[in-house]
Amino acid sequence: MMQFIKTPVKGMSDMLPADMRLREHVLSMVKSTYASFGFMQVETPMMEHIENLTSKQGGDNEKLIFKVLKRGRDLERALASDPEVLAEALADNGMRYDLTVPLARYYANNKDKLPSPFKALQIGNVWRADNPQKGRFRQFTQCDIDILGDKTNLAEIELITATATMLSQIFSEIGVSEFTIHINDREILRAAALAAGFVEDDIDAVLISLDKFDKIGFDGIRAELVGNGYDPTVVDSYLALYEQAAQGVDCASFSANLGSDALDERVVTNITEIIECTRDMVPAGASIVYDPTLVRGMGYYTGPIFEITLDGYNSSVAGGGRYDKMIGKFCGEDVCACGFSIGFERIIAVLKDHLPEGFGLTQEATAFLVSDKASLESKMRTFEQARALRETGAIATVLPMKKNMKNQIKLLEAEGYTTFEKIYE
Repeated sequence: MMQFIKTPVKGMSDMLPADMRLREHVLSMVKSTYASFGFMQVETPMMEHIENLTSKQGGDNEKLIFKVLKRGRDLERALASDPEVLAEALADNGMRYDLTVPLARYYANNKDKLPSPFKALQIGNVWRADNPQKGRFRQFTQCDIDILGDKTNLAEIELITATATMLSQIFSEIGVSEFTIHINDREILRAAALAAGFVEDDIDAVLISLDKFDKIGFDGIRAELVGNGYDPTVVDSYLALYEQAAQGVDCASFSANLGSDALDERVVTNITEIIECTRDMVPAGASIVYDPTLVRGMGYYTGPIFEITLDGYNSSVAGGGRYDKMIGKFCGEDVCACGFSIGFERIIAVLKDHLPEGFGLTQEATAFLVSDKASLESKMRTFEQARALRETGAIATVLPMKKNMKNQIKLLEAEGYTTFEKIYE
């Protein structure tokens, strides 16, 4: 007889009631805050066409796709195909690894029914065949806001302000008010690499190394680039730009070091405007800085990029940027787009480290514990009392009384119950 496996699939988690209570509490804050900024919730399928997921838009995430086998006769034909193309032939769909690529397809398919600009909110699970470890899962929730069809920096300012406002409300529950918004631009990153002596074809690889700055520092970046065959003189010129900026520099000063012809001045003006306007709009405790080492790994970014970090935590809690070239791949016409995604699982982990048990059950909660000796009349009266409580907005549950009632009550208290009625006869 086949034995069933009681543990979840590797990299995925069961959610206990307390977990779900916290998650739903945070999600309600996310939805209400973003709705107040005019974002409208949409939903896309969990599964996407494999061609969309492997279109070189998702960076390293494209190596982590959970592919879905073809079905029926399509699978039979694929199994009979050339073994050298078997892997590609077997799958026609895949589980989405983020919410951005699906949103681009969604907008291209529905743009005639949507306003412009369109402010979208998406909340849903995504899947990546990653190596599971603490804080990293194969199934996890993402929360994204995007503004589609706005080419101005009003989009970036709105996205950053909305996300900072929402995070400030969430973290205020654990007494945290300070976090940092980092901003940069992919055009500045490109210009810096070219100014140092790299060529266009080098840029992606160079930025992959720069993206590791927080982990390996300038020495590690130099060793990696030189080890990959790049001219040490060019590498040193490149890193010199950033070593000067490491002491703190504004966008205009950093860009001036690249040379007068290295960068369109409109890029610098745009970033400066975003920083200045956002600084006046975000909640107290939130600071915004120009960060020349900010890269963001996704290959689809075309302009401003941004991240939010929380003091005392190694990972960012939100990130995003502008991606003006993605939607056009679906509909043949470029559509300006900009988005911001919060690290929902990281935020939940931070909250769980600080919040007490039973958090989130703010309503009055009563548990009726009924003995197996209770009469039918007592049971009917108990259910009537529970119904009356629910009609007032309170929580009420009717449960069989256990022999170890002390432990039963202890567990119920952990779930947020405060009142216990015992029915013996």
